Amino acid sequence: MNKKILYQFLVIIIFLSLITGCKKNTDNINELNNNDSSEVINTMKAIINGSEYIINLEDNETTKSFINILPKELIMNELNGNEKYIYLDTTLPTNEFNPKKINAGDVMLYGNNCLVIFYKSFDTTYSYTKIGHIDNLDDLGNRSISVKFEK
Repeated sequence: MNKKILYQFLVIIIFLSLITGCKKNTDNINELNNNDSSEVINTMKAIINGSEYIINLEDNETTKSFINILPKELIMNELNGNEKYIYLDTTLPTNEFNPKKINAGDVMLYGNNCLVIFYKSFDTTYSYTKIGHIDNLDDLGNRSISVKFEK
């Protein structure tokens, strides 16, 4: 009879230690995941031809995915006298909409891999996913630019 009670007691202790051990591991994993996902980044830096700008970021999956590939230094090409663009080597999630009007300083994604910085305001019929906006962006001229994006 004592052996049966001792055996049941050991089974309960082993069972409780397994549950507790698994819970601690799960808690540690959840803590790591929460630290990664709870970090909210509202701004990032863009250094354009040596001048530093702050991009006020949108809260969307496109922006989060873009931040995850940073830092990145890119040569962006001129288009239409109002924007600089580059096709990224990776695709990003999209949530395209037609803003009707582009504002100077808008940072957008065209399609799923074309990053665009607009430096002049104009009306548009195209759809984009907004990543953010740069306040007080200078006219970037009619040439390619070097842009370093940093968290």
